[in-house]
Amino acid sequence: MTSDFQLTRNSFEHLVLISSDGTVHENVSPVRAFPIQSPDEGISLVLEDGQEVAWIDRLSDLPEAIRALVDAELAGREFMPVIQKIESISSYATPCTWHVKTDRGSTAFILKGDEDIRRLGLASILISDNHGIQFLIRDMHAIDRHSRKILDRFL
Repeated sequence: MTSDFQLTRNSFEHLVLISSDGTVHENVSPVRAFPIQSPDEGISLVLEDGQEVAWIDRLSDLPEAIRALVDAELAGREFMPVIQKIESISSYATPCTWHVKTDRGSTAFILKGDEDIRRLGLASILISDNHGIQFLIRDMHAIDRHSRKILDRFL
């Protein structure tokens, strides 16, 4: 269903989907099926009540204009910085403050407890801070040695 609909914004900046049969769906939102493992595959366009009105197999299959609208909407709804380096931590006991470099810049956050670090698959790690913001490490094996050493203490 990736090419049989049109997507635009209305005057309120909400997404409007027009299906191949001409049905107009106001206020649609893109939702990733697999936001961490396959962020560019399997995206559902849903109404406010959760009803799916379109499915996107791959973002790359969409025309550029529609892909730009979906990307912009997802970026506005999702906030999950990717940790590139753990610069320091205040303590190996929790709660502790982590100073990290992310794809969105350097920041610090408080890790409340060991249970706030979760493995996702074989290599990914999700870390939740004391405000509920989730930080992602896509591949713990690819991160630098210093960061890996700190991670090993918590895993």
